[in-house]
Amino acid sequence: MKIYLVGGAIRDYMLHLPVKERDWVVVGATENDMLKLGYKQVGKEFPVFLHPKTGEEYALARMERKTKPGYKGFVFDTSPAVALTDDLLRRDLTINAMAQTEEGELIDPYHGKQDLEKKILRHVSPAFAEDPVRILRIARFLARYAHQGFHIAPETITLMRSMVASGEVDALVAERVWKELERALAEKNPEQFFAVLAKCDALHTLFPNLPIDGMGMKALIAATPITQQPIIRFAALLHALPEPKQAVLSLAKRYRIPNQFQTLALLTALHHQKALQAPNLSAEELLQLLYSLDVFRREERFKDFLAACQAIASTQGAHFEPNWLMKCTRKVKSIDIQPLIAQGFEGQKLANKIKEERYKKLAKWLTGIS
Repeated sequence: MKIYLVGGAIRDYMLHLPVKERDWVVVGATENDMLKLGYKQVGKEFPVFLHPKTGEEYALARMERKTKPGYKGFVFDTSPAVALTDDLLRRDLTINAMAQTEEGELIDPYHGKQDLEKKILRHVSPAFAEDPVRILRIARFLARYAHQGFHIAPETITLMRSMVASGEVDALVAERVWKELERALAEKNPEQFFAVLAKCDALHTLFPNLPIDGMGMKALIAATPITQQPIIRFAALLHALPEPKQAVLSLAKRYRIPNQFQTLALLTALHHQKALQAPNLSAEELLQLLYSLDVFRREERFKDFLAACQAIASTQGAHFEPNWLMKCTRKVKSIDIQPLIAQGFEGQKLANKIKEERYKKLAKWLTGIS
């Protein structure tokens, strides 16, 4: 039995990046061998084991064979006869197909180090085409490494186009699309995720309402230096969708997008223009905007909304002051409710009275600063 460090840990170490997690491959062992050594088995599709002390993942070396469309259509061979080179051959990119012995010796049968030095993202073998998730993964990798000068090998782009043409992307599972998109949104150049999809003809299939040269993409680029939060970048990306309510809800349903992402994106799409015009609104219009955004109960979400609006404003050449809107919000939130309750207001009458008092305070404040 031999154990090797594999994949991303080696890649990131060579790129002088923090190594966030380490994955290991075990050659020449069986499931029983691992269990006898105290490893805990996890995973349904193929055997993966957690180290009894470190909790790191150890997988038996495996080969795979495609039996039907989609990323789940594989049969796995994890017998002790599977060699390390067989396991590395099934991986997506050459830079992810390197291994290291426990003594620190590099094993690089598919020239990953060379591609890393040349800043090339290249598929290991034609088997890349058997898993449509790899299109999303390579797009995410470029979103992560584009700032370092990485590019995708022309032959890999050609292979990805053939995958799209054959309908492989139609077999993508919603959760996997969202997982890769969410991770890409957190990278240094998230727009590159969509640029790759456009280059291999997958963008229109996966995100038909997000053209690569549209205002949403420009807002995503503008949001990147403002925030690292995927939820805000996502809201900026979706702000210019036609028929926003239907479009946002349709996309959210298609990819089972979490409610908090869906809600912020929808609020941003529906209300960003009013927010950009806020200083010119009447007290009544401004108060209605604040109620529509539920700022009195969701202040943190309101801050995220303002960050998305800031990105949108920069793409429109508009002057936007998020601090002004925050001051406005805190002014109307400062209403003391206890005297109203003492006067006997309750239920809907109390809610109406609070809104009335907020309007008075807001109108007075706006008059005072005009």
